Amino acid sequence: MNALVSRHNRWLTPHTVFTAFKYTIYVLLAYNILLWFQEDLAASAETFGDTVTWRNVVQAYSATFDTAAWVILLVLFELETAVIPDEKLKGGLKALFVTVGLICYFFIVYSFYGYYAKFGMISQVVPFDVADVCSLVGTDWNYIASLDEYPHIDVEACTAMQGQSLLQVTGTDIIATVEAHKGAFGLAVIDIVNAGTWLIIVVLLEVEVLLQLKDALTDRMMMLGKYIKGFFYLILFVCAVYSGFEGTFLDFWDAFLWLVAFIFIELNIFQWHEEVEEER
Repeated sequence: MNALVSRHNRWLTPHTVFTAFKYTIYVLLAYNILLWFQEDLAASAETFGDTVTWRNVVQAYSATFDTAAWVILLVLFELETAVIPDEKLKGGLKALFVTVGLICYFFIVYSFYGYYAKFGMISQVVPFDVADVCSLVGTDWNYIASLDEYPHIDVEACTAMQGQSLLQVTGTDIIATVEAHKGAFGLAVIDIVNAGTWLIIVVLLEVEVLLQLKDALTDRMMMLGKYIKGFFYLILFVCAVYSGFEGTFLDFWDAFLWLVAFIFIELNIFQWHEEVEEER
């Protein structure tokens, strides 16, 4: 009995619990790829119809491509900063990491373009006049429920929109109340700010990893980087809170998980730097 308790205690060390929690966050982020695909699939069916091709597939599924690329990039950061020893991050393995990372950055930047394109689409509206909104029930017309939700107009929706000023997204069969459009427009702006801020943070992290591999990362650089990235993390936190109030739970949940995940990467780099300093 005492042997079983002792073995159990060895497994439940702070390090083990911390590692298990960290990788649980990573798995949840990977699962979010499927959730975003489901949202993109429904939204693209209304905004693009059957016109989705290889030319606009990233625009139509921007959140899916973006999340998938970020998850792969997160795994690369985890391997570089906490799993693979420095002396092995060379030659062919380093070249593989660089190649995969560049592919991820391509899709991340392309997805950023997708967010910008979605902002351009949602911002182009014209007044929409109809005597009876409920006459659109059962037709191909949809309404804006959120930035990525455009369900068909049903009796409940038309009743809620009746008598309100309506807008039509140019070139689509999508209408919205002024208030609903304002909410979707705000979320589109948040998507651009959020994606752009993450790009800045990941560039700063890449610089730190490169400097650490070259044994050139100093304590002063670490301190400066902490304050600079802290400012950008604050922007991301504001975006997450805004998404939680104005968007869906998935918007907030995904943003929250990414903040936690990159806190782990920051801790990895800090510990990595401390270990190198101690060895020195």
